Amino acid sequence: LLFAYEPAKRLARVRISLESGIVGVRMMFELADQPLTLVEKPDAKPLLAGPGEIRFDAVDFAYQNGPPVLDRFDLTLAPGKMTALVGPSGGGKSTILNLIMRMYDPKSGKVLFDGQDISHATLASLREKIAYVSQDTFLFAGTIMHNIRLGREGATDEEVIAAAKAANAHDFIGAQAKGYETDVGENGGLLSGGQRQRISIARAMLRNAEILLLDEATSALDAESEALFRDALQQLTEGRTTIVIAHRLSTVHQADTIVVLEAGKVVESGPHKTLLKQGGLYQKLYEYQLMP
Repeated sequence: LLFAYEPAKRLARVRISLESGIVGVRMMFELADQPLTLVEKPDAKPLLAGPGEIRFDAVDFAYQNGPPVLDRFDLTLAPGKMTALVGPSGGGKSTILNLIMRMYDPKSGKVLFDGQDISHATLASLREKIAYVSQDTFLFAGTIMHNIRLGREGATDEEVIAAAKAANAHDFIGAQAKGYETDVGENGGLLSGGQRQRISIARAMLRNAEILLLDEATSALDAESEALFRDALQQLTEGRTTIVIAHRLSTVHQADTIVVLEAGKVVESGPHKTLLKQGGLYQKLYEYQLMP
């Protein structure tokens, strides 16, 4: 989940006995964390601690054999604040998250964490800084407790439960016959999409990373669950650099800054109320979603 969904999915197709319990699951999880195409540079150094600023400096990027997605792209994501990325499909939102996670390197330019070029950082230090929740929720076969605990090795039961409460997952878990010891099935198939997503969110909360990436993280939630998640979001993101991608603009009202992207360019930026008053693309997208 935290870095690479596709390799995790491939690993899940291989039937591996998990007789060693959480140790075996954790080993699979750590293998799935590895980027597919990029390798650590021989002179890579751990990222130093900092307030959590992320900066794109003149970044050019295109997927293999594809047109440019970002062209001389500049963006600063404020440390400890929540920034929402919105806009039409193909605008570059997911690419920005991919570059932050270093799933790819820019063709030119730099992605900087607190002034440090992440292409020269150790992969382990990069992973430690980031928790990622996507719309493509992945769970391993095993219990709910095990799946949430993958967020942080050695977490106590109480810490797992606290994370589940923060993600508004505790009530549905408690309603299961075996509670936190309920088996989720292969890829979480014994749970609903919304339940899987809330477990995924709880796992990211337990990780307690400096940077939280939410890529359509509420896409599988019903209206009631989404409202509960929004209510908890301010507490969950307090003091943490958070980047949210959401097509449902109802989920980004409380972001400190909303960045509107179109064709790889920032066309608007500001808080929700300010952007509505400007009458630009954000207002059009917002009003379109309000239409019956």
